Amino acid sequence: MQTHVTTTPFGRRPMTLGQISSQMAAKATKPDAVVHKWHVFNDVRVARELLGATDRSLAILSALLTFHPETALTGEAELVVWPSNEQLMARANGMPATTLRRHIAVLVACGLIIRRDSPNGKRFARKGRGGEIEQAYGFDLSPIVARAEEFKDLAEAVQAEKKAFRVAKERLTLLRRDIVKMIDAGIEERVPGNWGRVQQTYQEIIGRLPRTAPRQLVETICIYLQDLCTQIRDVLESFAKAQNPDANESHSGRHIQNSKPEPLTESEDGFSSNEEAAVIVAETDNVRSLPKRELPLGIVLDACPNVRELAQGGEIRHWRDFLAAAELARPSLGISPSAWREAREVMGEQHAAITLAAMYQRAGQINNAGGYLRSLTDRAKEEKFSTWPMVMALLRARLDAQKAGAVEEGSAEEGATASQPRIQASAALLKSLQKPRP
Repeated sequence: MQTHVTTTPFGRRPMTLGQISSQMAAKATKPDAVVHKWHVFNDVRVARELLGATDRSLAILSALLTFHPETALTGEAELVVWPSNEQLMARANGMPATTLRRHIAVLVACGLIIRRDSPNGKRFARKGRGGEIEQAYGFDLSPIVARAEEFKDLAEAVQAEKKAFRVAKERLTLLRRDIVKMIDAGIEERVPGNWGRVQQTYQEIIGRLPRTAPRQLVETICIYLQDLCTQIRDVLESFAKAQNPDANESHSGRHIQNSKPEPLTESEDGFSSNEEAAVIVAETDNVRSLPKRELPLGIVLDACPNVRELAQGGEIRHWRDFLAAAELARPSLGISPSAWREAREVMGEQHAAITLAAMYQRAGQINNAGGYLRSLTDRAKEEKFSTWPMVMALLRARLDAQKAGAVEEGSAEEGATASQPRIQASAALLKSLQKPRP
């Protein structure tokens, strides 16, 4: 019987150099080579992306392997199987005929099988008088034996790459956690430093990371984060040493340091309560009479447009985007995590974020944002604070500023006054929403 003979495909299917190479590799198989077909199949499955195979094509390859009775495949054995399309479709879980033909072509193109087509394209085997197979036409599985070592090396390379990627992602997660918590510790412990700028640098580095990033990019981002993490840790360690120079094993006394000092009140921070309140909060004696309904997001953004610069892509479409931007505004204002946590517990996440956005809008006029937020939180506990008058005050301030600018210029420029109608509409809508329902 003739085996490993170069053949051409039946019908209109063309012959390619890749098919010739596969046939040459199969012909060069050592006669004493022995492989476990399912072990090799597992290597092919792991390395399928490098080979160009698909999940469906591997399902067909698995079905083809089941048609060979032996588990061990040798280089000297006849490895041609000749199942019909109906049999293949049945063992491939009912795969349609068109899909079956397409993915068989994928297996041939990947060099995982070789076509041994008969003159009329049928698959069959011709047996001799003793029952032995003299000639078989179908699919030759000899590449499974011939390329077993290659498949194993590819599978090991893929597994090594996955392990390296997993380690890189773990390192990225740890670095992100360390940096965020150390920044919070620096703000909480009142360590001198521009923590808002540090937070911005961290966001710029993370912003380079797409949703699906290759390992090389993840490792590059880790290098930048490692440098930033080292710098932050050096600052914190230097401050800790300065605060406690005698804290060592030979020191017999105990150094007691309050790691969470009481937050400063507004008067302790050196600014007037009335003056600070006039910045963004309109005082009201009837907070309980204000509506309980939520503020529209569009009106809040008209009152606090600066918060958009913290959003990803500079665009806020949903409340979740607004809440994420508020999280970034907190460290830039120098507000401690504990003050922010208490504000969210008392006001609720949405109203706390609106409060923070309003403070960010007038950040230059607030001496100590942390103490001011705690003051507003205390007022909210007593039901003496609402975000409604705060947003209205900001809308009026923006509208007055634009009108004043137009008068000074003599004629309003198109860019400066394009938002006036929208702000006026937002102010009117907000005023109407504040009216109690009949």
